[in-house]
This record gives sequence, structure tokens and C-alpha cells, in this order.
Amino acid sequence: MTISANAQQGTWSVSVQTEEAQEGGYQATIHVKHESPDGDFERSFLQSEVFAVEREAVLEGLREGMTWIALKTTRTIGV
Repeated sequence: MTISANAQQGTWSVSVQTEEAQEGGYQATIHVKHESPDGDFERSFLQSEVFAVEREAVLEGLREGMTWIALKTTRTIGV
């Protein structure tokens, strides 16, 4: 089964979709989006960890996406 979820904070949003990992367990693809009058920004990346339980992969994927947004908005990272 594939689980997906999303979260939104202001003009930023994170969506996550799980998939079975090759080595067993579950991994999520994380998609971050920012809507702006200057142009939309999108970034997708594969979760760094594999989880035994699909629900945990979704929750951690949302956390990773929201952390990425926090780092981007505080200009800690520049992508």
C-alpha cells in the first residue's frame, strides 16, 4: 500500500509519498514547493532513511520536508 500526506505553512507546502525500498521497508519521496509572485520554487528528494513501518516513513518525510523549509527560510541553506 502507498501512503501519501501533505502539510502547508504559509506559501510553503510539503507532500510525501511512500514506496517500498529495494532492501525492504519503506522510503518516501519528499516534494517541497513555495509559491511566490517572483516565481514558484519546487524541489523533490528521496528520504535518507528506510523504515520498517510505512507510517513512520510518512511522518519522518513530513518532518524532513518541514525542516528543509525552516533551513531555507532562515537562509541556512541556499538551493
